[in-house]
Amino acid sequence: MTAPPLIELRDITRTYRTGALAVEVLHGIDLAIHAGEFVAIMGASGSGKSTLMNLIGCLDRPTGGRYLFAGRDVSTLDRDALALLRRDAFGFIFQQYNLLPTASAVENVEVPAIYAGLPRVRRLARAREILIRLGLGDRLDHRPNQLSGGQQQRVSIARALMNGGRVILADEPTGALDSRSGREVLALLRQLNADGHTVVLITHAPEVAAEAGRVVTIADGHVVSDDGPAPGRPESEVAPPVPARTGGVGPDMLEAVKMALRSLRASLFRTVLTLLGIVIGVGSVVAMLAIGEGARLDVVGRIQAMGSNLLLVRPGAPNLRFTVGGSVATLVPADADEIRLLPHVRGAVPEMQGSVTVRLGSVDYQTMVDATSAEFPIPREWPTASGIFFDQADVRSYAPVAVLGQTVLKALLPEGGDPLGRYVLLNNVPFQVIGVMATKGATPYGGDMDDVVFVPLSTGGLRLLGQRHLRSITVQVDDVAEIAATEARIKALLTERHRTVDFQIRNMASIIETVEQTQNTLTVLLGSIAAISLLVGGIGVMNIMLVSVTERTREIGVRMATGARTWNILLQFITEAIVVCAIGGVLGVGGGIATALVVRALGSTVVLSLPPVLLAFGCAFATGLVFGFMPARKAARLDPVVALGAE
Repeated sequence: MTAPPLIELRDITRTYRTGALAVEVLHGIDLAIHAGEFVAIMGASGSGKSTLMNLIGCLDRPTGGRYLFAGRDVSTLDRDALALLRRDAFGFIFQQYNLLPTASAVENVEVPAIYAGLPRVRRLARAREILIRLGLGDRLDHRPNQLSGGQQQRVSIARALMNGGRVILADEPTGALDSRSGREVLALLRQLNADGHTVVLITHAPEVAAEAGRVVTIADGHVVSDDGPAPGRPESEVAPPVPARTGGVGPDMLEAVKMALRSLRASLFRTVLTLLGIVIGVGSVVAMLAIGEGARLDVVGRIQAMGSNLLLVRPGAPNLRFTVGGSVATLVPADADEIRLLPHVRGAVPEMQGSVTVRLGSVDYQTMVDATSAEFPIPREWPTASGIFFDQADVRSYAPVAVLGQTVLKALLPEGGDPLGRYVLLNNVPFQVIGVMATKGATPYGGDMDDVVFVPLSTGGLRLLGQRHLRSITVQVDDVAEIAATEARIKALLTERHRTVDFQIRNMASIIETVEQTQNTLTVLLGSIAAISLLVGGIGVMNIMLVSVTERTREIGVRMATGARTWNILLQFITEAIVVCAIGGVLGVGGGIATALVVRALGSTVVLSLPPVLLAFGCAFATGLVFGFMPARKAARLDPVVALGAE
């Protein structure tokens, strides 16, 4: 009983359309090829033989008719099912070899097994074994440009055999070779057929077709002659072993990364330019967020240094601008005494301020005098660095004592020295120095908090400032949760005492909250500006990837011919984009951190933390994923036969 054909074409037609123009290339082809045959399909250029080969190899689909492979109707298969059929049943030998230029001989041969999911160790061993059998044992690591034409064609044959190559489709395999190399390739094809492979040879040369056991002649899309099927052999004898398949997303990802790195290395200069956009974007995100967070903490820290549980009472009606001087005479020391008696009030510090000239020896210095109470250091959390702060007895006795700020001390004693016990003249009034305050730093508004001299409230009001009205009263609340209620009590108390609202109250906790919100907004703004740089870099990645797809269209066709499914092509090009962005992300993070450290070295506050770094790197990764998808989708949707025909 005759075995059914392995390949059976029934009334196959193929029509190409260009706009409204339709050109039928194949006209009702009927052809049956049995397992183990060596068939030559011969015809002149334009006869349709290459189109027929593309249909047999499932690189193209017929317009009409039926194609059965091993009894299975190929027309029912989708793109990925056709890719699996090509991977498992067919091996292609092309006239132009179609080797990957950046890969070695072994790496070219192993491509079909990559898409079959064969483990790397077994894959490499099989590729080496086939190449050695074909006489290329000393050329395993050579790239195509280091091989002769005959050697490249042998690599192409080895690739066709990698997954078993049940059917070998050879399209003009000797067309680009010299006569000696051509004879060697034909001898290999005869040997493959003898080993049990079904060989279909496409040629225009009668002397090449004569090497086959059966010649099918095609002209103008018709079969004009056919020697008839050669005697076949039982299927068990002609089907070469196919390596065991294993697969999974993990191995696919690893191979995609490896191929991506190889491709990026091949276009190094373009890769560097692409990386540059990502590096700048990621570096900007890291650096700007670090600098912005540092600025926020710096400003908030300076305000908090003044006390976050404080209420600041100033003279002047609420509808007036919050005063910074003491010219509005509404607050008096007795107001502070009454406020001190309210619940949850730990202290109420009255203050008068004015400008004075301080002299020590021959040095004169213009500064600010702050006449206040003995409890001033407590709510302000401002201790003395040396000596003591004046006490309540000094206030009651109008003692002429003074405590210097650090800036004043440095101005009076630039060479250093101990001022304690010495007398200074404040507006020509002698005061004994009994202490020096610790360094406080700049105010949130850029002023110098250490440029001040503290004196008792009574002494300053009488002997220096000549007034009894206060510039402010600083109220310390013992519980931040009670600060709003305490503010309301102070407002009620002073309204009752003054019989009008001629004062203003500022809640330091709310000020800090407002400043934090403002700084957070600025940080987001800085981050958004940096993110725009990353967006521009992402557009650059997409542009480069689109160019890469155009330049590598033939490579994509080769991968599809060797079994790459839509997922494999999509994964490869998305991975390339992600790898570029990941490398750029790492370099950008390093550059951003370096920039932030330089800014810190120049004296600015910078806060480096893990979340912004992870955010920036995550954005780079997402950029590769988002902007790589469109080029990858374009590559994955290419038609194999169109891709192979690209120049």
